[in-house]
Amino acid sequence: MQFKNSVRPSPIAGTWYSVNPKKLAEEVDRYLESAKVNKDEYEGNLIGLVSPHAGHRYSGRTAGYAYKLTQSTPRRLAVILSPFHPFSTAEFLTTAHHSYQTPLGEVTVEQDLLSLLDNKMREAALSLTQIEQDEEHSIEIQLPFLQRAWQNDFKLLPVMVRTHDATKLKKFAQALHETLEGQDYLFISSTDLSHFYPQDYAEVLDAEMLKRIKEMDAQGVLYAEAEGSGSACGAGGVAAMLWAAQLAGADRAYILNYSSSADVTGDRSSVVGYGAAAMFRKV
Repeated sequence: MQFKNSVRPSPIAGTWYSVNPKKLAEEVDRYLESAKVNKDEYEGNLIGLVSPHAGHRYSGRTAGYAYKLTQSTPRRLAVILSPFHPFSTAEFLTTAHHSYQTPLGEVTVEQDLLSLLDNKMREAALSLTQIEQDEEHSIEIQLPFLQRAWQNDFKLLPVMVRTHDATKLKKFAQALHETLEGQDYLFISSTDLSHFYPQDYAEVLDAEMLKRIKEMDAQGVLYAEAEGSGSACGAGGVAAMLWAAQLAGADRAYILNYSSSADVTGDRSSVVGYGAAAMFRKV
């Protein structure tokens, strides 16, 4: 892989979250502090999270539940699997920049591991496409939470997933698992749930998707999205993360919080759903 000696500038600071570092830090800290979650309530070691990726104003409270869980156990590597919302023929994408910029500072991309992942994916007849100056928000929106929750020097392994093909996602999960052997990492799947349905119907769709995540049913996540019984814009990344987490020993999942945009706007006629979840393995 070829990486540019350049920083990916934030296309969303000032709109999706505050461009002011002090204000952003204070806002994220409030979300973390308000989350009523205690890691001691959950058995095992934390392997992965599901976190929403709307603007912090809308989904930050729910995201706070996910990141509160990892505050006391910072990792050296954040493995973020997200959707890629613009059209692309590529099925798996990653950055060509050496770091991501947020108002809280730069997050360095783990180039060596991405190159290793690329090699392992090629062996499985998959490809990882690098992009520059992308507008995708769903990875970046997670970074201020990690920067405030961990406050240590961590690196980022970002992959944007467009395919919902189970065979390809399983191969990708295997390649990712082999790439991460011996690393101190946390999986993060970035996804929102249903989009622009009335609140009552959105709750039905979101409950079904969260049920399948809780059951760690990766195939079920893909089925729900395909058949319309549940919805998640990052269903491919969620499924890949669940398969990779299980390869790493995860055997249980918990739903930490659920909300919708109506909680902020008061408009129940057309909402976006947000869920936070966590995957654990036995000690």
